[in-house]
Amino acid sequence: MFCVVVSDLDGTLLTPSNQLTYFTRKILKLLVSNFRVHFILATGRHYVNVTAIRNYLDIHDYIITANGSRIHNSDSKLIASYDLDLDIIYDLLQMTQYDLKIVTNVCKHDGTWVVSRYPYNNTSIFRNFVSYNEIYEKKVFFCSDVSKIYFTSENCQELCFLEKRITERWGARVNVSFSFPTCLEVMPGGISKGFALEQVVNLLGYRLKDCISFGDGMNDQEMLSMTGKGCIMYNAQKRLKDSLPLLEVIGSNADEAVPHYLKDMYFC
Repeated sequence: MFCVVVSDLDGTLLTPSNQLTYFTRKILKLLVSNFRVHFILATGRHYVNVTAIRNYLDIHDYIITANGSRIHNSDSKLIASYDLDLDIIYDLLQMTQYDLKIVTNVCKHDGTWVVSRYPYNNTSIFRNFVSYNEIYEKKVFFCSDVSKIYFTSENCQELCFLEKRITERWGARVNVSFSFPTCLEVMPGGISKGFALEQVVNLLGYRLKDCISFGDGMNDQEMLSMTGKGCIMYNAQKRLKDSLPLLEVIGSNADEAVPHYLKDMYFC
């Protein structure tokens, strides 16, 4: 049996409507209480957006957020933090400031900011907002403590072109991956969920081979390949499945595949 279970959220543990079901909570609670398994959330989300999920699960263990750029312990204390270099941040912002098809999002310590050339962008209604004019002229938004920058677009091809441009320009100084086909994420070089998980399991006194992991996106690739067993969701990106052809593909998040898989593994 594995001593550590680590799971992505969106497209994996959460349903397609972004819900955490009662069955999932029940199985995970039993897993932790009956088998003393450590259950770790590893997500691209900002920590503040994971708090409610953690509280609902009522499982207090390490949390990996921003694709490995932030690690919090069981007491919610930030124990590891990795930021993009300032020159890369401004370069990334300039790459997309005139592109109307791409929305730029900056993850900072105090939340996620939508950056746009247009101050009345609809996204400003429900999220923090800052305009390029404020960044470059008024300088009201200093780009420090940025864990990642991500770009969203309905035009997946545009994001693929952007991925190539960023990789060619910055190389190993950045880690670029798709969490969804419509979401391209940029983290500091060498930072990933797998990198962060290795730190967590060392603190717990285990090794990566003692872990089983679940994921559906390219931002899960390192984690899935590094653990003792990696499980890919049926609904995962084809690119992920093609990159890890030897890993087991389980059911869909719509069918609560992760808790069912764990139930069969530990309780049967």
